[in-house]
Amino acid sequence: MSQVVRTRPDGIGQALSEAYDTALLDLDGVVYAGGSAITYAVESLGTARAGGMHLAYVTNNALRTPETVAAHLTALGIPTGAGDVITSAQAVARLISEQVPAGARVLVIGGEGLRVALRERGLEPVESADDDPVAVVQGYGGPELPWGRFAEASYAIARGVPWYASNTDLTIPSARGIAPGNGAAVQVVRIATGAEPRVAGKPLPPMHRETILRTGAERPLVVGDRLDTDIEGAFNGEVDSLLVLTGVTDGAQLLAAPPQHRPTYVDADLRGMLTGQPEVVVAGAGFRCGGWTATAGGERLELDGEGEALDGLRALCAAAWTAAGEGSCELDGGKALARLGL
Repeated sequence: MSQVVRTRPDGIGQALSEAYDTALLDLDGVVYAGGSAITYAVESLGTARAGGMHLAYVTNNALRTPETVAAHLTALGIPTGAGDVITSAQAVARLISEQVPAGARVLVIGGEGLRVALRERGLEPVESADDDPVAVVQGYGGPELPWGRFAEASYAIARGVPWYASNTDLTIPSARGIAPGNGAAVQVVRIATGAEPRVAGKPLPPMHRETILRTGAERPLVVGDRLDTDIEGAFNGEVDSLLVLTGVTDGAQLLAAPPQHRPTYVDADLRGMLTGQPEVVVAGAGFRCGGWTATAGGERLELDGEGEALDGLRALCAAAWTAAGEGSCELDGGKALARLGL
């Protein structure tokens, strides 16, 4: 893959579903939220698939197996096979299998997704530090994971057993709001042991490698809602990305994004896969997209014009990211975003 990663949402004349052969879609905040499909997701994905785009679902959640995830998506109206789902459990299991002998015992701190992924790689999941594991793997185990599991991990790590983590997302969305994710649980073990795990999930290379190996994508487009996992993962993998605003990222976070968190494209939801993206052009001292022109002033971002809110956001991104260069934009964009209702 020799694509050049762009650092602002440049325009493209054809639909993204036609320009890229595979969509690597995050799930929580992109396809569903709280278990229910996000508005326009089912229809948009169906249209993209019918047009020939391969859809793959890439999740840092190591709790559920690919079969379970596929069944959930199919029930939502998105026909999916287990082979179309790639999890951080699979990525970390491959990482471990490359470091330990076949058939080795691995202490599991997490759910069934980890156990299935380890068995797929020819490893034996065990439950106790006294079972002579050669590695410890930690992944999201759901809200009912007993506190004693963290102690079990700590005992093994203190004995010198290598520690791996599926991912380090601090939070995870739920039907009732934002809950602690696997990263919060990893922090508990880190405090107890002083150790650092090897991590496989987004945004790190093992997850991207697992995704490409399993999908065979040649022109992939990462589609996500998180800057620090989805978009940074695309940056690290040197592929293009689409940020949708149906999840955790808001306009202020987007404008402040450092280079590794800047998506190629921005859209409201998954309907953005079915269209092109408008061009952002230099306009005097600022940047214009649609009917909006954005400039970077001394202390804040300025926005003039009218039109589609997303065009204004794209213009603001160009102004903010150009002003910030290789850093994060510290200019106040609050007033400009308020004009857009974002």
